[in-house]
Parts: sequence; C-alpha cells; structure tokens
Amino acid sequence: MKSRAHWIALAITILVLQACGGNTSDTALSTPTSGNVNISVDESFQPIIKSQVDTFEGIYDQAHVNAAYKPEGEVIKEFLNDSTRIVILSRELTPSEVASFEEHKLIPRTTKIAIDAIALITNPSNADTLLTMAEVKSVFAGKTKSWKELDETSELGEITIVFDNNNSSTARYVRDSLTVDQKLPANTFAAKSHEALIEYVAQNKNAIGVIGVNWISDFDDSTVVGFLKNIKVLGISADPAPTTTGSFFQPYQAYIAQEAYPLRRFLYVISTEGRTGLGTGFASFIGGDQGQRIFLKSGLVPATMPVRVIGLRN
Repeated sequence: MKSRAHWIALAITILVLQACGGNTSDTALSTPTSGNVNISVDESFQPIIKSQVDTFEGIYDQAHVNAAYKPEGEVIKEFLNDSTRIVILSRELTPSEVASFEEHKLIPRTTKIAIDAIALITNPSNADTLLTMAEVKSVFAGKTKSWKELDETSELGEITIVFDNNNSSTARYVRDSLTVDQKLPANTFAAKSHEALIEYVAQNKNAIGVIGVNWISDFDDSTVVGFLKNIKVLGISADPAPTTTGSFFQPYQAYIAQEAYPLRRFLYVISTEGRTGLGTGFASFIGGDQGQRIFLKSGLVPATMPVRVIGLRN
C-alpha cells in the first residue's frame, strides 16, 4: 500500500511540473553553468551567436544552449507568447511590448552586448562602390532606380534590392531608418537566407544586398573569406557632398566604433527568466569579458570593451 502511495505521489509531482508550462522544463534543474535552455536569436546574428554558444558549452560541458535562429518578427512573437525566455535582438522592446510582459508579472531585463552594422554589398563587376547616405536613402525610397542615375558612366541597368527575409531585422532597419513612409520599393525581394542573398548578389550584376555585417566581418572564418571573394562591400559617406574618397567608410570594426560608418545598430540580449538559471548564466557570459572578446575577434564592437584603433604614418 505504501509503495502504491509512493508512485501516486511521484506521478502527481511530474504532472505538476509539466503543467507549469513556459520554459520550466528547460530551467527547473538548471544553474548558470549547467542544464538546458532554449533561446531564440535574430538570424542576422547566427555566425557570432553560434560562436558564443560553442565557446560557452566548451567551457561548461554540462550546459546545453539550444539556439533557434529565426527572422526578428518570429523571435518577438515567440518571446511575447512566452515560448522562450531569452532572446537576442537588434532592438529594445517597445513600450507596448514591455507592458504586455508586465501584465503577466514578467520583468524583461535588457543588456546591450555589442554594436553591429548593416553592410551593403554588390556584384564584383559593379564599379560604383561608394555611395553617400543621401544616395542610399534615395535607392531605398525607390526614387533612384538605376545604377546610371548614381553614375552616368555605369553600364549596369535597373537596381535590384535584396534582403534576407521580409520579416528580418535588416528589412526593419531599412524601413525605420532609410525610408520616409516605411515601405520598401517594388524592386525589392527576399532571398530567404543570408547564404542565398550572397549567392544572388554574386551572380547578378544589378543587385545590391542588405546584410548584417557579422556575416562578412570575421576574416579568420573560411566561410566569410569565401563570401568576400564573390562580392564587393560598399563604402558609405555621411557627408552629403564628399570631396575625397577618404570621406567614405566600409563597415570595419574601427569605423563602426568611431561612428564614422553610418549604418550602425546595437545588439541586445533580453531575458524574462525568473530565476538564476542557464539562460541568465549565458547572458552574463556574452556580456562579460570572455563573450565580449568573442565579439571583438569577430569584427563587431563589444559593448563593454574598448576597441584599439591604430593610426599609421609614413
């Protein structure tokens, strides 16, 4: 009889734990350096966050961070639905999103972890590799439609704008920062993935691609080196009337840090984890010394570490 009561009590305990829902099953037995946790990540940052996860799990062999890389819109949706308690995004939550969490007694904690940038890439045959911000905005507003309007000597035709995904953070960034009415022109389409975007630009001479810089910034990554052999990265000038090529900057780490490159954005980790579990431990790792050094090595600008800029003189 006692044995039967024991098994009934055990079954009830299991059912109660399962009924708690949310991320409880992932975090109930986790510590900051062990257990399992599911996180949702803006797919624009897949290369750098994968490096962070691999390093974290290499150091803490009892930790298992299951990262799902998705368009920004899907990440936000999962976060608001409490399908995940840890997200990595290129924007902070809006007041209405914060209010939604507070209604459910959840307090989102936001930590800025790096400074990122949006890179504009073109086909290697494109001779026009320098654009002013005024020209960039004109292209994305649909006012400038051909390469000849940017350079009368150009032999290229109508401009084709390529994003990774219509619901991505790069598309949102362009709508919010580079267009007036927050609509993209008709000559825009989504390639469905970053790899497909780069491949399309490499094969189509009229294309201009919009991509997160961490996909092309780590020169120690053989994949990145392969990408860069097939595309050109545009230099952008914030000066409306630049007189020298020295006014144009590519999205190199030093220029991002100095704010010379204009298409910059921040990277955040946001958590609603109600206890100090593995999600909190991973967030602390990427915001700490080791995680910040990984950002530094990858070509992004760490949020809490200075970037050393060296000037050379003849």
